[in-house]
Amino acid sequence: MNTIKNPKEILSGRYILIIFVAVVFTWLLHEWAHWLTGTLLGNKMGMTLNTSYPVAGNYRTASDENSISIAGPLVTLLEAVVIFLIMKFRNARQWYPFLLVCFYMRLLAAVLSFINANDEARVSSNIGLGKMTLPFFMVVLLFSLVYFTAGRYHFSKKFTAKTIGFILLFSSLLILSDQFLHLQIL
Repeated sequence: MNTIKNPKEILSGRYILIIFVAVVFTWLLHEWAHWLTGTLLGNKMGMTLNTSYPVAGNYRTASDENSISIAGPLVTLLEAVVIFLIMKFRNARQWYPFLLVCFYMRLLAAVLSFINANDEARVSSNIGLGKMTLPFFMVVLLFSLVYFTAGRYHFSKKFTAKTIGFILLFSSLLILSDQFLHLQIL
């Protein structure tokens, strides 16, 4: 994959395709981490584009619920760290959407946790840290990776905003597709 040399290439078809791939890959990897953890813990699991769930309706134990809930965010954080390192040591500007998707996904989950506790919020609450402690730290960590990467590459706020705009579009399409089509993946 060639590098994006000019931030004006944001509107190129190739860069938009990279954003699309980043959204789909990150979402599926996140949900697969939940599914795999649940399966390894002995729960019969199902997976769609935007959710993994116990087929029986509940997990075998409360410990299973916490492990399965935190698996997705931890894999998303690992993805972000790997992308950050690739970008840092390989001068791979084109990987920026993958890093931004990780941040956006966990920020969205944190904001939605004020309504209905998502992964980190559920675990944070279950282990007595308060509902928003783990989501806060996750978002700060991911924002830091995005901030330092944008600074290193001199990505403008406009460039980042346009990239986030496409991330919003593609992630919204993915989430809506999941809600309306209920595509069973696993």
